[in-house]
Amino acid sequence: MRSFLVLATVWLCYLNGFGQSTSHDFSLGDSSFLLDGKPFLMISGEMHYARVPREAWRQRMRMAKAMGLNTIGTYVFWNLHEPQKGKFDFSGNNDIAAFVRIAQEEGLWVILRPSPYVCAEWEYGGYPYWLQNEQGMVVRSTDSAYLHAYREYIREVGKQLAPHLVGHGGNILMVQVENEYGSYGDDSNYLRINERLFREAGFDGLLYTCDPPHDLPNGHLTGLLPAVNGLSNPTRIKSLIRAYHGGKGPFYVSEWYPAWFDWWGEPHHTVAPEKYTGQLDTLLANGISINMYMFHGGTTRGFMNGANAEDSSTFEPEISSYDYDAPLDEAGNATPKFMAFRKVIQGHLPEGTTLPEVPPRKPTIHIDQIVFDTQYSLFSFLGKPVYSRRPLTFEQLHQAYGFVLYRTIIKGQGSSINSQGSSIDGRGSFLLKINGLRDFAIVFVNGKRVGVLDRRLKQDSLMLNLSGDSSRLDILVENLGRVNFGPNLLKNMKGITGKVSLHGAEQLGWCMYSLPFDRAPSAMFTGPGEVVPDGSRGVPVVKKGHFVLKEPGDTYLDLSKWGKGIVWINGHNLGRYWKVGPQQTLYVPVEWLKRGDNTVEVLELLNPAQHKLSSRDTPILDQLERP
Repeated sequence: MRSFLVLATVWLCYLNGFGQSTSHDFSLGDSSFLLDGKPFLMISGEMHYARVPREAWRQRMRMAKAMGLNTIGTYVFWNLHEPQKGKFDFSGNNDIAAFVRIAQEEGLWVILRPSPYVCAEWEYGGYPYWLQNEQGMVVRSTDSAYLHAYREYIREVGKQLAPHLVGHGGNILMVQVENEYGSYGDDSNYLRINERLFREAGFDGLLYTCDPPHDLPNGHLTGLLPAVNGLSNPTRIKSLIRAYHGGKGPFYVSEWYPAWFDWWGEPHHTVAPEKYTGQLDTLLANGISINMYMFHGGTTRGFMNGANAEDSSTFEPEISSYDYDAPLDEAGNATPKFMAFRKVIQGHLPEGTTLPEVPPRKPTIHIDQIVFDTQYSLFSFLGKPVYSRRPLTFEQLHQAYGFVLYRTIIKGQGSSINSQGSSIDGRGSFLLKINGLRDFAIVFVNGKRVGVLDRRLKQDSLMLNLSGDSSRLDILVENLGRVNFGPNLLKNMKGITGKVSLHGAEQLGWCMYSLPFDRAPSAMFTGPGEVVPDGSRGVPVVKKGHFVLKEPGDTYLDLSKWGKGIVWINGHNLGRYWKVGPQQTLYVPVEWLKRGDNTVEVLELLNPAQHKLSSRDTPILDQLERP
């Protein structure tokens, strides 16, 4: 009966909406959250503004309400908002304040997670790459340089979002301090500094921490609510939170997982809805608030995917699709899991209360064939090089993401010198070894591809057959995503991070060409270009094509016959594709298509002869490359 009364209060408040300018009181009761003094059961779902086109935010939120959610959770991504030191961006798809306002207009509360570190299968766990250029900086520590950069960032976030706190008439109920810090360290002084910086930035409402159960002793901060991640047993949840919160609640599972994410070369993760419906039912029946991670994953577009690296020998870059086997699929449609969870939530509503109708599936289209009318060699895009005796990293080149082409000339007598000062002959077979390859390299000799090296597979060397008095060696290196979790956060340089040697002799004298592809190729390059029509030399190419639509709709580009690369539609970066799978399609949102002529640009790294491209009305997320 008590559970029913709590839920009745929740849903009357939820279905009646809340004023857009009326301040509310949100506080901690002994066993439940209190909204304006009444018990409030939070049924939240995580959805990241950066993984959804801005034009689609409202539609996704309406789907959240249709499933029965009353709250949206989101991280805030430092590397999006301060891509270069001191240069902040809260515009367009980065307009987090607009995301929060739209949620309020749709009758949804928000849980904000602006910790400088977010994990989230996101590049560098949300940290901007340039932090690694700050001399001696140690992230997630009391290092003064880190705290100074952190303070400047969180102040800017506070300017955007503190006015939207529930106590100021907004809809942000709580703000998370740090993120699963107990899985990384145990410095309570560092956490206390986090709390102070948040307060200074204007976050004067409820703050909380979150950690997996076994790390909660290290990650909680006395005085703040200790939320727990990854549990579904009510007895254990309540016991843990009481143990670190003065014997009281409320009880909050800040990350309740309905599935998992994917990385390149490994099977797609899916879990049947039936495995979770009982858990959800039990949690709600026991008055435990949850944040479902993820309710809607969306897509990690551009170069913003992170990577797993549990130790120094593993490297698992995540795919572009963040479908997550979530209740709402990558395109924003209801799945069987959505309908199953909706049924559970509806079973806990007061008698006579109903949820909004589930909107129909969004229409999809099929594009028979995209015609490519232009093709340039990647080498046409090389600008002015930077010269250095030894290879420089992306960070030293002040380049965040994308590619760097490393070029050197191998000559006889003296161009290749080892530590003892000896030289090698410029002809014959030599073992090329790259120490510290981060992460994927295509090797060329005199403009012809001779091999590929892949950090995932622990590949860092290959044999070169050289002839003539000199040879041009090119190494195209791709940043596949910085590590987003664990101790390797501190080892996240990209490019060639060590020396390059030929049979033990260090190769010196390098030209480095930055290829960030932070814009579509057509915005970077307008020259005539070097055309490589047959792909026989294996040189990566940029292809440009067009297709005409009578009516736009969601669609999925089928890249299962291609090799590896990136696609832009009408200037929007859709993300990476790679034949190793499991992802073989790229989602094209209807919001980025238009009636009439549409432009496609493809950077193809491995299969330049491929020229046929079409789309499907369903994704392929579970197909690994066959040996």
